[in-house]
Amino acid sequence: MSEISVLGIFVADISFSGPKIPAIGETILGNKYNIGPGGKGCNQAIAISRLGGKVSFISKIGKDNYGDLALNTLKKNKISSSNIIQDKNSQTGVAGILVDQNSGKNAINVITGAPSSLTIKELDKHIDTIKKSKIFLTQLEVPKEIIIHCLKTAKENGCITILNPAPASEISKEFYKYIDFFTPNETEAEFYTGIKIINDKDAKQAADKILNLGIKKVVITLGEKGLFYSDGKEQIYLKASAVKAIDTTGAGDAFNGALAFALSQKKTVEECLRFANRVGGLSTTKHGAGDAMPWSKDLF
Repeated sequence: MSEISVLGIFVADISFSGPKIPAIGETILGNKYNIGPGGKGCNQAIAISRLGGKVSFISKIGKDNYGDLALNTLKKNKISSSNIIQDKNSQTGVAGILVDQNSGKNAINVITGAPSSLTIKELDKHIDTIKKSKIFLTQLEVPKEIIIHCLKTAKENGCITILNPAPASEISKEFYKYIDFFTPNETEAEFYTGIKIINDKDAKQAADKILNLGIKKVVITLGEKGLFYSDGKEQIYLKASAVKAIDTTGAGDAFNGALAFALSQKKTVEECLRFANRVGGLSTTKHGAGDAMPWSKDLF
């Protein structure tokens, strides 16, 4: 039995690195490109496995070359493919990623592909995986009726639930009662609250507004500024790890995967946040997304 289950997508990341991210209508000369594994759910599952966690990844892919990349990636990272649905009539997703080689910042366009057609009937063949987990982690990359079905199932079976609300989009009020940890970055937090986060005071106001929706715990990741946590009683601000960032593409995924792993180890919330903050920072020191997820040995 896996301690952590992750629902999400696999995509083939096609990343382009250059001197800056081009403006609309602008053409620039880049210096390198790479095709590798990605998708928030897959990245998070890889992070958990590399840290030593027992993880199950639930997703849907096509029967195509990128689908083969997905299966090979899972095998390489010691993640079972038993919860992967393959559909010969769907395409595996892809993501186009533009990376600023100087700052490591990026812009991403995701085509989710096969997971967009995932149904509750298909998912329910794997629902026991969620029921038997201690931690359930998901994002907003699969259909929302699937997400809320899984969050509800997880809570009914005593799981700690984490929703990484990315890409940011409207969710119904019903979601909130099934979420233990809500983990937006500053851009996503602004989407849900209307508060532009520039400083600690802004982060607190945004967190308070999210907590008022009925969510139990909020972690707003602030990129190079660190993170802000609140549960309404305790508040924690952590500065970002001091690293030389070259590509921030999978940093949020590394953070969320590490948070899920640390929670499964019964660490305190602050210990979990410090651990996840460190793992997220380390992921920015390598190129790519899934391939950049840190191994446990990287932490020592």
